[in-house]
Amino acid sequence: MDANPCHGLKIDPDAREDARRRLLSIKGHVEGILRMLDDENTYCVDVLKQVNAVEGGLAKVSDLVLRSHLKIHVATAATRGDVDVIVEELMEVLKYRR
Repeated sequence: MDANPCHGLKIDPDAREDARRRLLSIKGHVEGILRMLDDENTYCVDVLKQVNAVEGGLAKVSDLVLRSHLKIHVATAATRGDVDVIVEELMEVLKYRR
C-alpha cells in the first residue's frame, strides 16, 4: 500500500464506527452471495441485487473515509506545507471513484 506513514488513519470515532458497522454488514452480504452461488436454484437477478447492495455499501464507506480525509488532511495541508502532495494523492484516489 502507498500510505503516507506520517499522516495515519485519523477518522472521527463516530465515522470510524459507522464504517466498521457497514463493513461487517457488507461481509454478511458477501457471505450470502457466496451461499447463493452454491445454490443452483438461485435466480441470477437476486445475485445481482445483492452485488449492487455490496457496491452501494462500499461506496458509503469510501465516502466516510474520504470526508474524514478532506476534513483532517486536506483542509490543513497549507499549514503543513504539503499541498502538492495532498493534491497528487487526491488525484490518484479520484481516478478510481465512480
